[in-house]
Amino acid sequence: MPDLLLELRSEEIPARMQRKAAGDLRKMLADGLVEAGLTYEAAREYWTPRRLALDIRGLTARSKDIREEIKGPSTTAPEQAVQGFLRKAGLSSIAEAHVHSDPKKGDFYVAHIAKPGRAAEEIIAELVPGIIKSFPWPKSMRWGPASAKSGSLRWVRPLQSIVCTFGPETEEPVIVDFEIDGIRAGNITYGHRFHAPGAITVRRFDDYVAKLEAAKVVLDADRRKEIILADARNIAFANGLDLVEDEGLLEEVSGLVEWPVVLMGEFEQDFLTIPGEVIRLTIRANQKCFVTSRPISPSQGEMSAKPTEGTRREAPLSALPGISPSRGEIGQSLSNRFVLVANIEASDGGKEIAYGNGKVVRARLSDALYFWRTDQGDLPDLDQLAESAAKFDLDLKKPLDQRMARLDHLNVTFHAKLGTQGQRVERIKRLAQELAPIVGADAALVDRASVLAKADLQTEVVGEFPELQGAMGRKYALLQGEHPSVAAAAEEHYKPQGPSDHVPTDPVSVAVALADKLDTLIGFWAIDEKPTGSKDPFALRRAALGVVRILVENRIRLALTSVFAKAFANFKGGADQSSDLLAFFHDRLKVYLRESGARHDLIDAVLSAGSRPISPLVGEMSAQPTEGGAVPPASHSVAPPSALPGISPTREEIGQSLNDDLLQIVRRVEALGSLLDTEEGKNLLAGTKRAANILVAEEKKKTLIAETVEPALFREEAEKKLYAAVNQGEKEAGQAIQNEDFSAAMLALSVLREPVDSFFERVLVNDEDQAVRANRLALLARIRAATDQVADFSKIVG
Repeated sequence: MPDLLLELRSEEIPARMQRKAAGDLRKMLADGLVEAGLTYEAAREYWTPRRLALDIRGLTARSKDIREEIKGPSTTAPEQAVQGFLRKAGLSSIAEAHVHSDPKKGDFYVAHIAKPGRAAEEIIAELVPGIIKSFPWPKSMRWGPASAKSGSLRWVRPLQSIVCTFGPETEEPVIVDFEIDGIRAGNITYGHRFHAPGAITVRRFDDYVAKLEAAKVVLDADRRKEIILADARNIAFANGLDLVEDEGLLEEVSGLVEWPVVLMGEFEQDFLTIPGEVIRLTIRANQKCFVTSRPISPSQGEMSAKPTEGTRREAPLSALPGISPSRGEIGQSLSNRFVLVANIEASDGGKEIAYGNGKVVRARLSDALYFWRTDQGDLPDLDQLAESAAKFDLDLKKPLDQRMARLDHLNVTFHAKLGTQGQRVERIKRLAQELAPIVGADAALVDRASVLAKADLQTEVVGEFPELQGAMGRKYALLQGEHPSVAAAAEEHYKPQGPSDHVPTDPVSVAVALADKLDTLIGFWAIDEKPTGSKDPFALRRAALGVVRILVENRIRLALTSVFAKAFANFKGGADQSSDLLAFFHDRLKVYLRESGARHDLIDAVLSAGSRPISPLVGEMSAQPTEGGAVPPASHSVAPPSALPGISPTREEIGQSLNDDLLQIVRRVEALGSLLDTEEGKNLLAGTKRAANILVAEEKKKTLIAETVEPALFREEAEKKLYAAVNQGEKEAGQAIQNEDFSAAMLALSVLREPVDSFFERVLVNDEDQAVRANRLALLARIRAATDQVADFSKIVG
């Protein structure tokens, strides 16, 4: 079958746009071909800085003939309806239509439309110009004399030539002839801009790839990446170094070259006094180069797990945005050599290229060294910072304290409706003080960490490299002799910044990180700036997921609603939206648990268990009393649920004792999943759901349900056994819940399996005697109440 080769060659396409653009080209052309009635076996896209290419194999040579019937109006229909039918069917007169008869509807018009198939070349020549004109570049441009005219061609960079050939392997392919803005499709392309700028005639894809390779162009981007990575590792190894690998940079650099040539440059050793993160970002951002490191053996003392007070410790590579850790990351220090990728094979072996890059790197590192030293000196406006220093109990002899005082003094805005950064730091400090005893952190250290957490926002290095906020705060804190936990909190309070980022574990970091994220969430909820649909400009979903991960992975118990209530009071004029914010946290928790492999129905079941009002009487339901039902006396509800074995929460306690404690929700989901993996759990689920379904049906009919179960009305032995089992299971489950042992609670409930099965086999719930029926329904309500202590079984699938 025929194959299609398409190449769109232009001036250099920005590296960040290439992969998506090639994918868009494949999708748009493949979809258009299928819509036009053609089929194909395979399609693959390719790209270099100067071209997008598409290889479509096994494309049918012609679309199929199409015959269709278009039903029209009755033969007695008014002229207006007939004319509409003619326009729809593309007929010139009604004489071209056929008349069909129907026994019920009578005679009506039908148009028989025959559409002959079209040659693939014709379809391609029609499709490609439209795709080029409507291509979804993030940014595009016009060029040349034609750009003065409206509707002229737009492309990401000036389009220079188009290759479009079509044909089977056994025959000479044909050129698909079309023209767009004076550029006519052909079979001529061009190789490397410097090494092989002459014209190249190509036939089909295999021929195209081979000739480009000979013209110093590697078409496959993944192969270019492999070449760069292998050569970079080899040149580093040859110099006794390790390459600091960086997947994001590798992707970008592979989009900057068509013929990668890996070289090594260097800078002065003196620049290594700059923190490694700053060196890496300077070289990465400005020169698109890789840094190298010198392996250091653990015997040299570099493997110390905990830095002593005042010592500097390099952040791991994985802590830098967009930088992946390399092999042997632990126990490394940066060298003064860097790896660059050129696009030409220079006659001098690349010496001048490496030297030129080294000059630029040295200039950039000189700036970085100036920033680094400036941040450790006194600020020029120190005399104006006394008031802010007093507010936060800052020591103006210390550089980082000066930066925090200046952050407050300058009234740097956090958000127009949420005040300044200084006001935010005050709120974070108050909230962190509340959280400190809960997470087991030293209150004085939490105070100090909260105040210094945002101070590095006023440093020169962070001003130049915003990605280093937090990391530089940690370094500067250690340099001025702060406690290691305070220094760690300056960096770790931003974490986790994504699902793969590590979670802080130091109690001081945990307290400040929670306070920071909760203040952000509560603040934006207070001003009604919530995420909507796919829009989340303030990354509130990420902040909530960060809180979820910190609490769950550190096994921290925290009643969120009490925290919300106090924090909402910090925002004047803002409504308390605790319930809505808690629901948002539940959504993020669902995402987290699903990604961890938990079943969605189990999560819903656990969350719903806290949403059904339950009476303080042992296991009795009190949501909507049915006919003859009574609301239990209030005097029984003094103790909280955790103090009463087997009792589910009252309406006021819902969301406080169960659903606002995310760790408890996770434990209940885990325990429920373990129970349902057993045969007893599956059978208990079936029996419980049957009981719940009967209750729901009877409650809808407003059938009388007894307030309490009366053993004297039992007629069957199965009733007595179930009643005894419910009492025992409810008591043991309640005690287990009080001890926060949800696995034991589930085990206690599993004893209901056999009595429930026996009850439904031997007992007719809807007895003719109304009192017996009401008593049996009350017994079913006890089953539902007992299981609802942990989960709403009606939400579970199966």
